[in-house]
Amino acid sequence: RPRPSGRIRPAAALAAAGALPGPGLALAAGAGRPALAVAAPLAATVWAYDLALKHTPAGPAAMAAARGLDLLLGAAAAGGGTRAALPSAALLGSHTLAVTAVSRRETTGGSVLAPLAALATTGTLTRLVTDGRIRLPAGRRAAAAPGLPGSTPAARPSRTTGALTTALAAAYAATAARPYLHATLNPSPPLTQRAVGGGIRATVPLQAALAARSGAPVTSLLVAALAPAGRMFARRAGMRKVSIT
Repeated sequence: RPRPSGRIRPAAALAAAGALPGPGLALAAGAGRPALAVAAPLAATVWAYDLALKHTPAGPAAMAAARGLDLLLGAAAAGGGTRAALPSAALLGSHTLAVTAVSRRETTGGSVLAPLAALATTGTLTRLVTDGRIRLPAGRRAAAAPGLPGSTPAARPSRTTGALTTALAAAYAATAARPYLHATLNPSPPLTQRAVGGGIRATVPLQAALAARSGAPVTSLLVAALAPAGRMFARRAGMRKVSIT
């Protein structure tokens, strides 16, 4: 964490923060008007979180909104419709909200409600991904907005894709639920910090499950392959070499 440790001065951090959104918005504009329409509120949300909302009750919601908008930006930039990506964005945002709420007490501990709510959220999201209640498009072409070339109706996943989705959703639940449960039973700072780390690492299998659910098994496996790297970085974080965040 270079800023709190003093390796980067506040003025340098502010200069970088002020300079980078411009090229980012320009790249979004180059991807098309729909991408720019998502990138602008995403940039505003990031600035609002960093400058005002991070240490307020609205902080977790702002972080969740940024994560959901980030997913929608990818959908818009790839030529798909943001409407088709809304269910996935809502799932990822809900997970981010739960993790961020837990992280608010990672240095002090003492909160049973936050990890308990995160545990319940994990169970709900796992069920929503696997039981077919969420209608997700089948691949990039099906994600195109209605009326655009390549638009096709949402299709049910094949048996193989369904099995992969279930396996990845189970991996998501296993990664997040166990540390949440431990933090619920004993909300000490070390266990709360482990719960935060587990929730962050669980983002990988969750996004892999969403990719499989939308009919992209190869992409889902590539995303899932990042999980071992997440575990490696988590171990290094324990040795104070790199922060899991």
